[in-house]
Amino acid sequence: MSMFIGEGLSGDGNEIAHIDLLIGSKDGPVGNAFANALATQSAGHNNLLAVLTPNLAVKPATVMITKVTIKGMKQAVQMFGPAQAAVAKAVADSVGSGVIPKGKAEDLVIVCGVFIHPAANDDKKIYQYNYDATMLAIANAMGSKPSVDEMLAGKEQAAHPFRGF
Repeated sequence: MSMFIGEGLSGDGNEIAHIDLLIGSKDGPVGNAFANALATQSAGHNNLLAVLTPNLAVKPATVMITKVTIKGMKQAVQMFGPAQAAVAKAVADSVGSGVIPKGKAEDLVIVCGVFIHPAANDDKKIYQYNYDATMLAIANAMGSKPSVDEMLAGKEQAAHPFRGF
């Protein structure tokens, strides 16, 4: 398969984390999206590589894209700080545990959409919730979860937390 798609939600309150991601080969559509994300920056949408620490980027290379417009330094620091640390650690741990095969880590890239609520305050929760949501999204992507049967079985009982009613 050339593209794996995953989603994960974790936490609550303003620190809630929602991750959408694509995992695929560098020479496929996800590779194109990865390159475009790094090359296309705009005010409030500053995409960045996930790094464990400066000069130690994760493999598969992961670009984080903002899902909401960053409107100030507080939100920017949350994206470049606890959210980036969480996504990077989750990618590294996913390779370490074999969810992402170590032998494929140089061939794959990840495009990871990250949500930071403008009213989020607790950096520890931002870190933990984004770590958990990224781990879940990667596991879902690599495991093709949910299956079509799981989706069909759960569709009538599903209650989206943000549908508004």
